[in-house]
Amino acid sequence: MSITLIYPTPDEGWAGQRLEGVLNRVLAGRAVRAVRTAKKLVSLKGQRLLFALALGEAGTNLEYVRMLAWLRKEPNLLAGCTAGLIVDGAGELYTKSVAAEAALALNRAGCALVGRPLVEATGSLANFEVQAKNLGTDRMGAYRAAAGELAERVETETLPKRERPNVLVLHASSHHTSNTMDLWSRVRERLEGRCDIQEIGLRNGTLSDCSGCPYTMCLHFGEKGGCFYGGVMQNEVYPAVRTADALVLLCPNYNDALPANLTACVNRLTALFRQTRFYDKAVFAIVVSGYSGGDAVARQVIDAMNMNKSFYLPPNFALIETANFPGQALNLPGIQTRLEDFGRNILEALCL
Repeated sequence: MSITLIYPTPDEGWAGQRLEGVLNRVLAGRAVRAVRTAKKLVSLKGQRLLFALALGEAGTNLEYVRMLAWLRKEPNLLAGCTAGLIVDGAGELYTKSVAAEAALALNRAGCALVGRPLVEATGSLANFEVQAKNLGTDRMGAYRAAAGELAERVETETLPKRERPNVLVLHASSHHTSNTMDLWSRVRERLEGRCDIQEIGLRNGTLSDCSGCPYTMCLHFGEKGGCFYGGVMQNEVYPAVRTADALVLLCPNYNDALPANLTACVNRLTALFRQTRFYDKAVFAIVVSGYSGGDAVARQVIDAMNMNKSFYLPPNFALIETANFPGQALNLPGIQTRLEDFGRNILEALCL
């Protein structure tokens, strides 16, 4: 299987030297097609993509911006593609935020992302300190190893499909007043009969946030299938996540962020994550904003669940809408078509 390397030409030639060295090493022996400019983003459907981005001192790359604009304008440009990302920065900032922005654009252009799709290299490579120690190498060696492992997964990984997949829905909303729940109820109608669906509500103070236990303590409880703080996470969420083929997160926009209890839930998944990776589980989201900012919440889900917790990101993973008053979401222009498309997207990603 071959890889298509999307590698926007950096503004300053020196900015890409380190990244080029890594790419030359990890892609050696593979059939690689290189795309360096936005004008060449054509005829890519169904391909395996490695998006490699070198950022200058200001955290920018103008050719990448042109690519970003094209990805946002063409919703089916990357239909059937699967991708991973390498972002190499000249400084200590911007690599993660640019990666999340690029991931959302790729995804809305029809591209799936493997679990943990990002290899992030800050200017000092300090973010590889732990990996280097674990591998018995230096930071650069850890960077190369991570890039090589990502290229291998991009080339080979697929999301397994099931005859009747298990879908876990997590929310912290009221059934009576929530536009997010209204939209989910219509999506659920389209999944029933094809999926087994479990809903878990996380409202009313039932969930304590992660308190940052030492790594060894978190690992100890994770290996036993639990968490030091117990509660609904240990008793309900952990067992449900283990058996789920996909998570659907219902995400009303609270100050351009996930609701507090849903954020706490994501944080508390760390104990389970210590024990296992979630590469073979998908994540979807329904995001509703009262005014704007749905893309900010969608990027937060990508950051937390796909890049951090390793859930697979299917194409067009999020339904993103704007509605303020109760009941308004179901009356938005064209909403029935978008609901139909989103439900079909979930079924196509999960079902045989």
